[in-house]
Amino acid sequence: MDALILLGSFIALILIGMPVAYALGLSALIGAWWIDIPFQALMIQVAGGVNKFSLLAIPFFVLAGAIMAEGGMSRRLVAFAGVLVGFVRGGLSLVNIMASTFFGAISGSSVADTASVGSVLIPEMERRGYPRDFSTAVTVSGSVQALLTPPSHNSVLYSLAAGGTVSIASLFMAGVVPGLMMSACLMVLCLIFARKRNYPKGEVIPLRQALKICGEAMWGLMAMVIILGGILSGIFTATESAAIAVLWSFFVTMFIYRDYKWSELPKLMHRTVRTISIVMILIGFAASFGYIMTLMQIPAKITTMFLTLSDNRYVILMCINVMLLLLGTVMDMAPLILILTPILMPVILGIGVDPVQFGMIMLVNLGIGLITPPVGAVLFVGSAVGKVSIESTVKALLPFYGVLFLVLLAVTYIPAISLWLPHLVL
Repeated sequence: MDALILLGSFIALILIGMPVAYALGLSALIGAWWIDIPFQALMIQVAGGVNKFSLLAIPFFVLAGAIMAEGGMSRRLVAFAGVLVGFVRGGLSLVNIMASTFFGAISGSSVADTASVGSVLIPEMERRGYPRDFSTAVTVSGSVQALLTPPSHNSVLYSLAAGGTVSIASLFMAGVVPGLMMSACLMVLCLIFARKRNYPKGEVIPLRQALKICGEAMWGLMAMVIILGGILSGIFTATESAAIAVLWSFFVTMFIYRDYKWSELPKLMHRTVRTISIVMILIGFAASFGYIMTLMQIPAKITTMFLTLSDNRYVILMCINVMLLLLGTVMDMAPLILILTPILMPVILGIGVDPVQFGMIMLVNLGIGLITPPVGAVLFVGSAVGKVSIESTVKALLPFYGVLFLVLLAVTYIPAISLWLPHLVL
């Protein structure tokens, strides 16, 4: 009955249109009243949920991504990707995926990736003879890898939701191989479509121009080197690397590229603060919601349910994947990470799955949800940028869903894909 009161009130509030963050807080209040817990204890949990040093990484990475997205870096990364792969048949679709790989490894945001890369490449791909719905599908699917590759702020959220038992550095390293594998698989699919549909070849860029393009792009790519190099060498922590990323992106944007106006900075800061305030409210209320769930022993009950369902870890992982995929289509990624991680952590520990690997499993599942209707935030952004209907984009995405599901199965059932690099370098 306790679980029905807590979860039922949360679902009811969501259904009547209340924002997820406030639905979490209000349902936690209802749950506390039901089991006779003082509201002061709940407020302490809200304050404690946001009073953590590791959370500083989120506003800094969001700000760094915003500066890079609006400061001309995406255009230079697209040009750099064009030098590397733009000359083959279907080269622009490969450029799209590779540019998403580079930009995602700097911004850590799928939405920023889709908006930045899509605004540059979708019109250009249409001009070169690619269907607009295909161009949008390539952009949207390619942005999913930004959730995996460092610096992914969703990895920071997962570490927080896991109670700090999983290091952010391990999650950053764990996302590199799955992210690159996803990129490679999507590029293979684009090559198949290019050959089948006879998409145009690009032009080979002259050496002098190529060197200039590479030189300009290197300033942006150095952010990735600084972040990962600093973490691996022990110069700074994963959280401190976020502050370094802001300083570097600001320096490159305002003093090297100089495409962005100083007068626009206050507006950018305002947008960033609004985004962060929503995230922090969500984190605080999710902490109180998780506290009530623990008191009601809901994670233990769900663990028992899964373990009675089957004693086979592969079957349980498949059931968890199905659940995450379904929930990811109807709810945003951040609240799902904060709600489901404390619930599922005892389950995956009980069947012997490494929490770092499970972090990658969760991110891939929920990343697919972001590009799937009815509530796919990245899907909506991509359709808006590409000026294509949701229906046309989803239809063009169908083969890309197949590739992403194959990557999900590989990440789920081959632990080495996620764990090899963290074990090697940390």
